[in-house]
Amino acid sequence: MTTATALKKLVIIGVGLIGGSFALALRKAGLVQQITGIGRSRTNMQHAVELGVIDEIATDTAAALHNADLVFLAMPVGQTASTLEKIAPHLHANTFVTDAGSTKQDVIAAARHHLSMQNRHHFVPGHPIAGAEHSGVQAAQADLYANKHVILTPLPETSMEAVERIRHLWQACGANVSLMPADEHDRVLAATSHLPHLLAFTLMNHLQHSTDQPENLLRFAGSGFRDFTRIASSSAEMWRDICLANREALLEQIAAYQNELHSLREMLEKHDGEGLGQAFSQARGLREDWLKNKSIE
Repeated sequence: MTTATALKKLVIIGVGLIGGSFALALRKAGLVQQITGIGRSRTNMQHAVELGVIDEIATDTAAALHNADLVFLAMPVGQTASTLEKIAPHLHANTFVTDAGSTKQDVIAAARHHLSMQNRHHFVPGHPIAGAEHSGVQAAQADLYANKHVILTPLPETSMEAVERIRHLWQACGANVSLMPADEHDRVLAATSHLPHLLAFTLMNHLQHSTDQPENLLRFAGSGFRDFTRIASSSAEMWRDICLANREALLEQIAAYQNELHSLREMLEKHDGEGLGQAFSQARGLREDWLKNKSIE
């Protein structure tokens, strides 16, 4: 395992699945002494203490950030700008800051607006590509990031010291860390994560709107339907914010997907069995190659 310098004090803003799992993973790795949590729900924060995810609940932002080695932003991306504005006056010059947002260009824009140049030197935008359909600190797990990808999208002014510090912490959590430009990250995730979530939500709404008794349809839904729509159980607030934050890239993906559906509709209208077979075979082959490559990683 890659060695990383232990944190004396970690502050997590948004102690749910992502933030809580980061805390538990670093505890397991023996890389953090004290964890302070900041969150909106007192009940959720109390659960975090009871579960041993955090050591204390912050009652004051300035006190929470005092002598913090690292601040981890793990709230919905729609709250990033307001959170950075709130913490900026209380950040020490040597405090590292990173986030777990699923979009990166908006996060960087917020950092440029609210953080001083000194704090931006220590700011490393990041995105762990890991999660589950359930949210809240009760869903947190120490091995959530094991063998998962984490993408870092540092600013030009981000110091290499900060990048390496955050890289080593994620590696200590078991993650595979890559660096990527923020605009490329947002395009890639729009296609592979944001669009699939939107489609899962939309399919469930389609069933709701297509009949007065959707439960009768769902009564006969099988495991394929369950697997396809699993991510529709994800946090509505979080995915609302992600879709709005990555609006332009997601609109491009929706348009491209609609073109694919239009092609399939034309094949059905023309009774084009050969075309359908070729389309399905191509999709099947791409997925099998992807799974084969994943097993090698």
